[in-house]
Amino acid sequence: MDTKELLKNLTSMPSVGGDEEKMIVLLKEILAPYGEVTTDAMNNVYCTFGEGYHFLLDAHIDEIGLTVTSISEDGFLKLGACGGIDRRMLLGSEVSVWGEKEIRGIISTLPPHLQKGEDEKKVPEIDEISVDIGMSKESAEKTISLGDKVTFKRHFTELLGDNISSNCLDDRAGVASIINTLDELKKLPVKVTVLLSTQEEVGTRGAKIGPYGRNVNEAIAVDVSFGYTPNCKKEECGELGKGAMIGFSPILDKENAKELVSVAEKNEIPYQIEVMNGRTGTNADVITISESGIKCSLISIPLKNMHSPVEVIDINDVNSVSSLIVAYIKEKAGVLNA
Repeated sequence: MDTKELLKNLTSMPSVGGDEEKMIVLLKEILAPYGEVTTDAMNNVYCTFGEGYHFLLDAHIDEIGLTVTSISEDGFLKLGACGGIDRRMLLGSEVSVWGEKEIRGIISTLPPHLQKGEDEKKVPEIDEISVDIGMSKESAEKTISLGDKVTFKRHFTELLGDNISSNCLDDRAGVASIINTLDELKKLPVKVTVLLSTQEEVGTRGAKIGPYGRNVNEAIAVDVSFGYTPNCKKEECGELGKGAMIGFSPILDKENAKELVSVAEKNEIPYQIEVMNGRTGTNADVITISESGIKCSLISIPLKNMHSPVEVIDINDVNSVSSLIVAYIKEKAGVLNA
């Protein structure tokens, strides 16, 4: 499957925590050829196939967003955060309100001519902003309900080289990398469960219950991590175009991480090392302590401008993650079945 087209398709769907239905419909269609596709009460999407040693592959499908909390008398929407929204990005942004239908709006901003004192340096709190949808309160209430989700306007922009910019590449890039492994993994003598989990951005909630009752032998979580930009510390970031980021952390299985490095080198797959001194801030944190404990690895995709409407990745890094997962499971399958 072409990675760029897959990402374009995946990022077109809104999936703020608690409102994943549109994304679920798309994922069921994509996953149907590979195995049994199911969902649970958390809206996690599963696809299971094969027999034998059991791998769980996880990536989250939810994105940061906002929630409509009230409609003012003059028709403006007031909002609450749903996930770690970057408030610096809000003023003047184009947004979509996902009510009975998509409603476009603009987050209001005070013209510089009317600002006073420290206004130009102030980052507003979420409850201080308003969305202008160009409607009266009466008209707005016919199509928008309290609790409806709001996202930055969808876009998919091809940049120079193999870089792309879009909303919610965190973590649709991880979802794409797993989907692109499935044709090869179907051929191997192992069991695979794909867990495309919900509500990572509001507390890794989907992945907390995802592995239960599935008798998983080991897991690989795929997420994004910090791509280097000016003012970042290089030692804390990956570089776009330099390959998959293999995680080392006290909560991750050290031997499996070392095996991933070995497989990457053996198969000439570009990779980078990411060292974390404790929790990883990903679903791996909760997968490792599910049931009686699950050995878990973390592979990340370097991403610039995280939690903004202009996240940037290099498609080659997504493909490196896919190649690494396939090569690693092939090698494990060979050893297990020798």
